Amino acid sequence: MIDTHTHINDEAYIDEDDKYIEESFLAGVKQFLVVGYNYQSSLDALHLAKKHPDIVFATVGIHPSDVKKRNIDDLNKIENLIDVRYVKAIGEIGLDYYWDKDKIIQKEQIEYFIKQIDLANKYHLPIVVHTRDAINDTYQILKEHPCIKGGIIHCYPGSKEMVKSFTDLGYLIGIGGVVTFKNGVKLKEVAEAIQLDQFVLETDAPYLAPTPYRGKKNHSKYLPIIAEEIARIKNISKEEVIKNSDYNFTKKILVK
Repeated sequence: MIDTHTHINDEAYIDEDDKYIEESFLAGVKQFLVVGYNYQSSLDALHLAKKHPDIVFATVGIHPSDVKKRNIDDLNKIENLIDVRYVKAIGEIGLDYYWDKDKIIQKEQIEYFIKQIDLANKYHLPIVVHTRDAINDTYQILKEHPCIKGGIIHCYPGSKEMVKSFTDLGYLIGIGGVVTFKNGVKLKEVAEAIQLDQFVLETDAPYLAPTPYRGKKNHSKYLPIIAEEIARIKNISKEEVIKNSDYNFTKKILVK
């Protein structure tokens, strides 16, 4: 089982990566995409990928909410981290209008989103996309500035009707712990309607822990709970959910 989005590089897990991986292994989770969101976390993700080769894979990038905190040379520093033996995607990039409602900052987010798509294309890498309260702008940018390798729409917040818009552009739909929430009705509808070749499982640890751990620190070892809920919704086996998620991720992200 592969956790396609986790932050073992977060301060919540400082010096706990060996323990984290061991506990995840016991739950059946054997590989991890550790996602960067600024320069330091991207550097840490790369370090973890080098320390745990073929178990941890890294992404590097600047999260939209970190754009306003950036240093002038951060994009150049991000590019200097790209070693395709370990770095498998550019991300977490995108738009976040929930936290940043200032139009000037939103314009800067758009600028950095496009620049990082260009960076992904330069190195023939997919992207990991964060979008919150900005799904229409996100779609328009991905349509007008295509990422050649596609990628993943992380923590998908859209409707089931909009899934096809993103999958037609070459993106997988990331489904995490929200699908287990009682109020996660929209994502449950997505999980029910989505085709088996269109999604991946993710935790976004340490955030968005699934029920019954909602509100606590998330962990990749909870990934089977998410798979079980999708299996219940789709009336298929958990094993089939896991098999398809792992295949989709490997084909889209790991295979060049």
